[in-house]
Amino acid sequence: MGLTSDKVLALAVAAGVLLFAGTVWLWPRLAGRSVRAVLGRVGLLLATQVAVFAAVGLVANQSFGFYGSWADLFGREGGQGVVVDHSADAGDGPLRVVGERRAAPTGGARPEVSGRVEEIRVVGRTSRIASPAFVYLPPEYFQARHRARTFPAAVVLTGYPGTAEALVDKLHYPRTALELAKAGRMRPMILVMLRPTVAPPRDTECVDVPGGPQTETFFAKDLPEAVGAHYRVDKGPRSWGVVGNSTGGYCALKLAAHHPDVYAAGAGLSAYYDAPNDPTTGDLFQGDEGRRKGADLWWYLKHKPAPDTSLLVTSSRTGETNYKDTLKFIELVKGKRPTRISSIILENGGHNFNTWRREIPATLRWLDARLDGGRKA
Repeated sequence: MGLTSDKVLALAVAAGVLLFAGTVWLWPRLAGRSVRAVLGRVGLLLATQVAVFAAVGLVANQSFGFYGSWADLFGREGGQGVVVDHSADAGDGPLRVVGERRAAPTGGARPEVSGRVEEIRVVGRTSRIASPAFVYLPPEYFQARHRARTFPAAVVLTGYPGTAEALVDKLHYPRTALELAKAGRMRPMILVMLRPTVAPPRDTECVDVPGGPQTETFFAKDLPEAVGAHYRVDKGPRSWGVVGNSTGGYCALKLAAHHPDVYAAGAGLSAYYDAPNDPTTGDLFQGDEGRRKGADLWWYLKHKPAPDTSLLVTSSRTGETNYKDTLKFIELVKGKRPTRISSIILENGGHNFNTWRREIPATLRWLDARLDGGRKA
């Protein structure tokens, strides 16, 4: 059973409850001062505490998506990192579909009714980065009357470390897009869902690292080109958006600001506004002051020409640490035409999946309103 499995969580909770009940029941029998009684009490207390802490940890992991598997938890992550694939041009090409699933568990098995989520592998022609991802294709993509139709697209990014599966199973991006489109509240849209950690376990903050992973190039050039060549994505200049939470939110804002010719809109849910420097990132800039400043959205929007793009930021008055910075960022961008700024400010909400699920429907509608596409070819 996987680390994020509901069965594992249920077993941990059940073990905690049973051990607590057993401790209460057996405590009078272990009230003596003998070595056996003392060891029995110590053993029951330790076992109960371990079970309770395990249950709490599993709940926290399911809420925040810290680790996606047992291997990830114990530092044995086996996911793809940065590779050089010399056969990419001659083999299957830069994008390969490796699996599929339904977009919504209640939508039926037919893709023309519920859409489809395909698992893909992308190899960047320029960055040489290889990364897994999920692509949501709306029902209209498979319907005969729309066979010539193209669609707007959005890249959806997790936080760090995050898992792409959480975007499907925990944050429900495909299901939300499907329900909104069926209700006529947004157009059908292709979603490309992945984590920004393309060189695990390193957190590259979507930066082109000198002598290291060219992560920004992968997201700004390779990924849209590969997806656009394989799927019916609209070819217009304002057909792509990008959205993410936490680290993915910072990446989304930066990609839209740095590459308005690619991303017409970028939404940062609970984002921050400058790349951190910590043990998970390492030295991202190798002493290159220009790169460091470019990754600082405060500096970039103050000193560079204002990009022709739309930005969305979110926070909560209570529960989010980025609230004050978000208000300052809004004020900064408001004076930087033609850049446009919007916001979602909740009264309460922590840095977690529950908060982001409350923001995602409005965010997808906002993206839809700012992207071109959805035309007949």
